[in-house]
Amino acid sequence: MSGIKPAFVKTSARQRNMEFEILGELTRILILSTLSFVVAIISAPILIKFLKKMKVGKQIRGDGDTPIFTKLHSKKEGTPTMGGIIIWLTTAILALIFWILSYFFDGVFEYLNFISRPETYLPLFALIIAALIGLFDDILGILKIGPSGGGLKVSHKIILFSAIALVGAVWFFFKLDWSSIHIPLLGDLELGFWYIPFFMAVIIAVAFATNQTDGLDGLAGGTILFSYLSLGAVAFVQGKYDLAALTAIISGGLAAFLWFNIYPAKFFMGDTGAMSLGITLGIIIMITDTSLLLPFFGFILIIEALSTVIQIASKKIRKKKVFISAPIHHHLEALGWPETQITMRFWILSAIFCSIGLVIFFIDKFL
Repeated sequence: MSGIKPAFVKTSARQRNMEFEILGELTRILILSTLSFVVAIISAPILIKFLKKMKVGKQIRGDGDTPIFTKLHSKKEGTPTMGGIIIWLTTAILALIFWILSYFFDGVFEYLNFISRPETYLPLFALIIAALIGLFDDILGILKIGPSGGGLKVSHKIILFSAIALVGAVWFFFKLDWSSIHIPLLGDLELGFWYIPFFMAVIIAVAFATNQTDGLDGLAGGTILFSYLSLGAVAFVQGKYDLAALTAIISGGLAAFLWFNIYPAKFFMGDTGAMSLGITLGIIIMITDTSLLLPFFGFILIIEALSTVIQIASKKIRKKKVFISAPIHHHLEALGWPETQITMRFWILSAIFCSIGLVIFFIDKFL
């Protein structure tokens, strides 16, 4: 019996240390998400007032190319756009503040710093770069510079998405030595060099899908909030605590944004929000190696993107439309569904499918 006791004590101490670590990380995440929400919700009215003063309003095209969309959304013209600034700027500022303070001071500031090379360098970089590109696109739209009344064409956005995705793919493959994907309940599949085009395809798809989903008050913000929360839980279970902290801060900013974006919206997300959040979501999916769970964590995003692709393909090949208007949320609007009903139902579907994705992840992780 005397030989068993030390092993029992040692095991218990290890367990206690692990429990303290988990509790400490969970507390850090809750602090950061709360801080993000508070900063963003205080800043949002200031941003809205500034955007109104600068007359940074949504432009609704009336050129005849999208008559159904114009009819459904003409009343929203002039509503301030570029509200996504509140999400990514809050995230960037908090990241910078805690990184600088942790450099000069230990203790609580080092504890709250979540910048780390393997986990948050790339998503933070992508968030800011994509946000600035989206901001530029929003400004072009406001000034009515560009094709069809202003802003970048979809093809131009795809090229930009591809450029950012290529940087991420090269970083993962050459710097982080990633070359395989995980198939839930089966194991890892080695892709070799094919990991690079696969990575790019995921990032481009998620970015495009998020951009397409941003069409109703609260729709994109609410659906991707469930995605970010789910991936934050995944990252936490995987022990990627800095990444979980980043998703928590983004989620806090998203929640504050939604406070003012739900119907009737005080401001819109704009491409500066949709582009940045979409690309960052895709990168987090790749870091957590849950790309094959994307149909669950991004169910609404996929449905929205597919409806647009199907509509375009049908018009090109059959010279007919499948939907009254695409993406699908505009089709449902045209059928007479109230905007709030579409948004709430899509939120419910997003929550359900994200929950299913988490169940599959946990079964795969622990069984």
